[in-house]
Amino acid sequence: GVQLRGIAVDLVRAGGEGERIRWSIVDTALGQALVATTARGICMVELGDKPALLEAKLREEFPRAQLDRVDAGRDEFLAPRVRAVAEVLAGKAARVDIDLLGTAFQKRVWDALMKIPRGETRSYSGLAAELGKPRGALAIASACAHNRIAILVPCHRVVRGDGSLGGYRWGLPKKEALLQS
Repeated sequence: GVQLRGIAVDLVRAGGEGERIRWSIVDTALGQALVATTARGICMVELGDKPALLEAKLREEFPRAQLDRVDAGRDEFLAPRVRAVAEVLAGKAARVDIDLLGTAFQKRVWDALMKIPRGETRSYSGLAAELGKPRGALAIASACAHNRIAILVPCHRVVRGDGSLGGYRWGLPKKEALLQS
């Protein structure tokens, strides 16, 4: 299962200042993925086909962090985490430490997303009601949009009230494929 470790919201606002983030780009069942970790766990999984854009997204999210690109196969800290991410992206169960970087509300949403069983979905409004915010569908959508950890925090499991897919940061074809796996 996914193990959570949260840190202060101030670190996010500070652009990762004082934080060392190791990262690498790896091939997965869903294409290329950038996997980034703090000392506490995975802080970002970004999907995409262009390594330069993946790196640019990491730098945009954490402009003040020390970013160290490493060889995922040789880095003792990153290697097992990258393997776990690849297993999860292939539809297998794996234990993964996550370092959630967000507001208290975002963390509540992301935690709720990780409790949705594989093969099930929730609507934005349904998830908002579960979290005691019956009029908070837009806030749920915003938290999903700010999710830095693809698949491990499964925002792809949230759909519109009418059952249509809605949006997805990494593209609707990936969302559809994930929901069918």
